[in-house]
Amino acid sequence: MNLDGMTLSILGPAFIAGLLVIATHVPLGQEVLKRGIIFIDLAIAQIAGLGVILANQFGWQAHGWEVQLAALTSALLGAWILSLMGKFWGAIQEALIGVTFILSATASILLLANNPQGGEHLKELLVGQILWVTWDQLIPITLMTIAILLAWFKFRQYLNRMGFYLIFAVAVTSSVQLVGVYLVFASLIIPALASNNYKAKAGLIIGYTVGILGYGLGLIFSSIIDLPSGAVIVWSITIIALIFQFIFKKEKSNKLLKQQ
Repeated sequence: MNLDGMTLSILGPAFIAGLLVIATHVPLGQEVLKRGIIFIDLAIAQIAGLGVILANQFGWQAHGWEVQLAALTSALLGAWILSLMGKFWGAIQEALIGVTFILSATASILLLANNPQGGEHLKELLVGQILWVTWDQLIPITLMTIAILLAWFKFRQYLNRMGFYLIFAVAVTSSVQLVGVYLVFASLIIPALASNNYKAKAGLIIGYTVGILGYGLGLIFSSIIDLPSGAVIVWSITIIALIFQFIFKKEKSNKLLKQQ
């Protein structure tokens, strides 16, 4: 057991980063589930990560504007391609999304094959380094999160397929560099599954609650047991989602029994 990492200076920025990710990913994840394109987040996150790796190959700083631009450009290009796939090959879109993910992932491996730190770069891309997030990093992410939420909740009815994909790409690009591909997927899909079959407002409340508790408890437990935070948070979100499903199903069963 290790309590050294349980300090506000470390867990504070990490938790706020988690809240920013959850803020956009819960409603977007519910839309992804509704559209039946479950693996789009993995594909676009991996494409954004490929952009980061390409930028690093040119020697650009890890958190410099060039890397952010490369990641965003890659993600937007990927979103455009995936949108075209949905338009022309909708029947096999999910399979094509999976192929896109595999191609992006293996391209990353090939680019890092001769890099002595390639394994570490891949690990950071997949698992993330949420505990290394700083307050300064959160400022642009906060502004981007506000813009995404305004666009989604105010103008969602005007968005076509391409509009959704582009907003999705921007959201994933900002989050994958904070928390990694695995947590991006978990933040999108698991709260959406926990809130599935509920009305819009109730679904959002359940989804946000699952995500917030998952990040908060996951960060605390990972610090106490000294295990990778990203992986622990994924499990934490999953366990909390299962608990919510059990509680609400039990309540529904009790109501049905009373009505009978």
